[in-house]
Amino acid sequence: MRLDVARLYAFAWRVAGRLPGAVVRGLCAAAADASWATRRGGVRQLEANYARMRPELDPRELRRLSRAGMRSYMRYFGEAFTLTSLTPERVDARVRASGVDGIRRYLDDDRAVVLALGHLGNWDLAGAWATRNLGPVTTVAERLKPEQLFQEFLAFRESIGLRILALGDGDVFRELVRTGRAGAGLIPLLADRDLTAKGIEVDFAGHRARVAAGPAALAVAAKAALSTTVITYERLHGARRRAAGSPWGIHIAFGEPQVPDPELARADQVRALTQAWAHELAAGIRQRPEDWHMLQKVFIEDLDPQRYAETLAQEASA
Repeated sequence: MRLDVARLYAFAWRVAGRLPGAVVRGLCAAAADASWATRRGGVRQLEANYARMRPELDPRELRRLSRAGMRSYMRYFGEAFTLTSLTPERVDARVRASGVDGIRRYLDDDRAVVLALGHLGNWDLAGAWATRNLGPVTTVAERLKPEQLFQEFLAFRESIGLRILALGDGDVFRELVRTGRAGAGLIPLLADRDLTAKGIEVDFAGHRARVAAGPAALAVAAKAALSTTVITYERLHGARRRAAGSPWGIHIAFGEPQVPDPELARADQVRALTQAWAHELAAGIRQRPEDWHMLQKVFIEDLDPQRYAETLAQEASA
């Protein structure tokens, strides 16, 4: 019997918001532990990624870290399924942000800020908060399969105030440039994994990795600032916990916005900005690696050598 993932997600979005939060969290923790115990490919890759970010950990410590990582990952889904049922006040109570003044300087000057994100914490909750407290948010979504599953995610993200551009629907980069030049707004882009095979190789916590060129390329093309943004979970206590209706909240750490160096050629501007945000993001991940939900290959050492060589050859001939 084949599992209909799209229907399962649709069911979760309809039902999860009606359940007590403790029940949703318990179900997600159980699902995380079950997935972790199987040690299938995604969990093994998660541990391999953590081992490179935290090389000082021994095998037992890595196993504990990967279990915490799977619980953080499943917590994200539980929160996503219930996010539309939260009041604005509860959304605000679940979010703490630092570095906001640097972002507001650009927004108040009617300029856009590109946010370079990793698969960290709960970026949907961060987006819902940002649309209310900072400005309009436009982002890009990978077109998932089946189409019904993508439509469920699209409807969810639009319902919390995000403007979504789907990869593959026309010239997405050109539309992002228009958005970036149109005035104040945030353009967050998940960039710690190259989805296009046109990424940039960078130093990432002392290892070579392929990351997306999009955030830096957009900042250069739109003449916008770029901020490395790290989103991690934090335990809530006292009045904030009661206001949030949850023992968990998130911390959004906005890095100081950077602008392209006009003295460099455009390609060099993109590479320099990309290495800069990758360095800052890696430092953030090292602080809270369990909130980095990266179950796929990122580091060059993990890629198939022949296929990677073919990718490099294609880039050189382009």
